[in-house]
Amino acid sequence: MEELLELKQLLLEGDIKGSLIIVEELEEMGKKDIIKTIRSYAVILVLHLIKQQAENRTTRSWDVSVSNSVEEIKLENKRRKAGGFYLDRDELIETLEAAWSQAIKKASLEANEGIYTANELEKMVYKQAILDRALSLILSPE
Repeated sequence: MEELLELKQLLLEGDIKGSLIIVEELEEMGKKDIIKTIRSYAVILVLHLIKQQAENRTTRSWDVSVSNSVEEIKLENKRRKAGGFYLDRDELIETLEAAWSQAIKKASLEANEGIYTANELEKMVYKQAILDRALSLILSPE
């Protein structure tokens, strides 16, 4: 809120350069929130893809979680008014990779009834294949 008041004051003073700096800060803050939300859904998505691969099976619940996570990531990433997306392909890859650590830890508690540590589970699955699958689901058309 403070940034908006500062922006208003700078505009009233005719300080375009200062105003643009504030606008860039606001854009950065907004993008950080979007990345945080997308990352949260990416953790859930990757978690279930890990469990599917580790157990070589799926359940309706896992499928629904995967589908819901993909849908939420797509919705969050889409620019409503300006069109396009907040995160490009490379940024989505970075976000999925950032979600991996948390997802593998959570998956170790759930996959195969939690009998493997995160390190053991990570050796059992193909990380790149899972991340590639997650990205393809996110980038696929509706």
